[in-house]
Amino acid sequence: WHRMGDCGYFDPAGRLWFCGRKAERVETAAGPLFTEPCEQVFRAHPQVSRCALIGLGESGRQQPALVIEARPKNAAAGQVFARELRALALSQAHTAAISRFYFHPKFPVDVRHNAKIHRLTLTRWAATAKFYEVPAR
Repeated sequence: WHRMGDCGYFDPAGRLWFCGRKAERVETAAGPLFTEPCEQVFRAHPQVSRCALIGLGESGRQQPALVIEARPKNAAAGQVFARELRALALSQAHTAAISRFYFHPKFPVDVRHNAKIHRLTLTRWAATAKFYEVPAR
């Protein structure tokens, strides 16, 4: 085995499921959340082409949040979009705790690999950025 920092698991059928990078997981009080299974839920929305799970706060008690690469037309459109994303979050047990959504116009990415999102940069940005909080009803 080669340690690459990736997380995953084998299901009962013996298939390997990739969950994301160990360094990018979000450590909540209820346990870890992994990028790939969480982000996949939100990519089902027709307006989401790219998103990133981030953790706010200290490890072990982080609040999960989602950053979406999008620019809503106005605050009302952003609120509607956030409510739709929250409905998706509530549709799956592993994403139900995600209630905070940020919209970023252009993700910071690795210049060599456009798919590698700089999540730490997004987390720092989120510390002072406007967000939409949609509690469960």
